[in-house]
Amino acid sequence: MLAKRIIPCLDVKDGRVVKGTNFVNLRDAGDAVELAARYYEEGADELTFLDITASAEKRKTLLDLVVAVGKVIRIPFTVGGGVSELGDLEALLRAGADKVSLNTAIVKRPELITEAAKRFGSQAVVAAVDVKNVGDRHKVFVKGGREETDREAKAWCLEAVDRGAGEFLLTSMDKDGAKTGYDLEFLDWLTANVSVPVVASGGAGKREHFLEAFRDARVDACLAASLFHYQELNIQDLKAYLRENGVVVRL
Repeated sequence: MLAKRIIPCLDVKDGRVVKGTNFVNLRDAGDAVELAARYYEEGADELTFLDITASAEKRKTLLDLVVAVGKVIRIPFTVGGGVSELGDLEALLRAGADKVSLNTAIVKRPELITEAAKRFGSQAVVAAVDVKNVGDRHKVFVKGGREETDREAKAWCLEAVDRGAGEFLLTSMDKDGAKTGYDLEFLDWLTANVSVPVVASGGAGKREHFLEAFRDARVDACLAASLFHYQELNIQDLKAYLRENGVVVRL
């Protein structure tokens, strides 16, 4: 059985790590390089770096910062934000990323998933899906949660995997920063209907939430931010708890 993964997330704005609630009310959480180094030492399995305003500001990801973070870690590294063409993926992979997270660009032009998978391999292509409940529908949002689309989230997830996405980063905007637990219902549906790894994002508030996502929704990885940034939860302590409760993790 593959070990489950714990992934700290660096949401970056203006070169600093930030964290908010429901994608708004952002507050400073520290220096990206320093936090990355700390998480590597604490035993993180992977690291995710998202330049959360790049798409909305119509600019590219901060490559220099990606390079600097990549130099202090020796674990898989996913980077996203402002990626709109194959050249952007190539630049990030050359800068030290192992995988590239795509959201706004692939919703606007889904063919980019297939093009990227053919050129760089599906394992390098992460479909990031930001989901919010609007009425009785799960709607996809883009541009860092600023723009609602007409896409229904479940249908979009199925299309993305058919086009070649190698992993999903599923973020519940309703749960983001609320610390009430992951969206287990949607995650359970997703893991049952796609054949690629699923990373749960949005809602972790205590160690039990990670256990629920692994046990009840069968996700492959759990991503969290503020719990780790503000040292409310230590990665090694979390992993020890998960192992005690039957979850296979790397200590």
